[in-house]
Amino acid sequence: MEHENCRYHSLHHTQFRTNYSLFMPLYDYIYGTMDESTDTLYEKTLERGDDIVDVVHLTHLTTPESIYHLRIGLASFASYPFAYRWFMRLLWPFTSLSMIFTLFYARLFVAERNSFNKLNLQSWVIPRYNLQYLLKWRKEAINNMIEKAILEADKKGVKVLSLGLMNQGEELNRNGEVYIHNHPDMKVRLVDGSRLAAAVVINSVPKATTSVVMTGNLTKVAYTIASALCQRGVQVSTLRLDEYEKIRSCVPQECRDHLVYLTSEALSSNKVWLVGEGTTREEQEKATKGTLFIPFSQFPLKQLRRDCIYHTTPALIVPKSLVNVHSCENWLPRKAMSATRVAGILHALEGWEMHECGTSLLLSDLDQVWEACLSHGFQPLLLPHH
Repeated sequence: MEHENCRYHSLHHTQFRTNYSLFMPLYDYIYGTMDESTDTLYEKTLERGDDIVDVVHLTHLTTPESIYHLRIGLASFASYPFAYRWFMRLLWPFTSLSMIFTLFYARLFVAERNSFNKLNLQSWVIPRYNLQYLLKWRKEAINNMIEKAILEADKKGVKVLSLGLMNQGEELNRNGEVYIHNHPDMKVRLVDGSRLAAAVVINSVPKATTSVVMTGNLTKVAYTIASALCQRGVQVSTLRLDEYEKIRSCVPQECRDHLVYLTSEALSSNKVWLVGEGTTREEQEKATKGTLFIPFSQFPLKQLRRDCIYHTTPALIVPKSLVNVHSCENWLPRKAMSATRVAGILHALEGWEMHECGTSLLLSDLDQVWEACLSHGFQPLLLPHH
């Protein structure tokens, strides 16, 4: 009976004009309002059980208002990409209470459950905000929460755990490498998604492009992209001397001629910019009209230019067979998932045994991970209309 009422009830909230009688399903059978997929879902629930999880995506809250965007918050908000709306000011007393609550509440919670092929997927949320991740005195506490989530996943028999948003920060935990070092015998595989994120950005660059500009705070993803593009004969230009020197140390010596330090006057021929967090207003203003900005960061670039095109953060459109995707992942459009989240799913589908995190670059595997991604039905996001 418990399983009967459960069936992820879920269909009542996700399918229009079906499953009205949550706790008396007999009436839905009688009046023909039972969803067609109910029996299949019920059988799957009995076979798998609610506690069996194959892949976990570990994320966190972003802004104070983001708590309303979760499916457990306001479902109507969650069905659209997150954006601040004026009436959220009226909710400020509740927002303040939720912020105070998260200061003392240290338990993660499940925000979403999905299934794909034979995999059960869940998104776990750490009740902490971006700002708290940036505070040095909160670093140890947040790391402990992430580590606890990883150990809980390992105990549950989870195959893969992907570290979303700031949970994989280089300064926080060396892109997840700290947890592998602390627990070398754990069976769950950690994924930071950097390979797939880099592959998504590289394949978002228009095919005829011969040169790009790269700027913003450099990450493992940025170094991977720059090295891969230089090896493919694409000129990578930087606006800052320190960026040029850092990237140069990661690019193979035989390809370093494709890395250039540009002055402002030489930007007119570059119509594709690869940008990370820390890209300034002044740098955006240097771009020529019609420039395509492609983020390699976890968070989107603030859109300051109406005469330019802004792509999303690295993400993919999910296959139709990925079940129960009824909310938007942060600012991403409907039916899209971040590359980090997809990377965890892909890792489990392919049965890869290694951890996919840490500070090392995996340039030779970019084509492999991209082809595997496409073979499972994930598709690149189209460029936004200008």
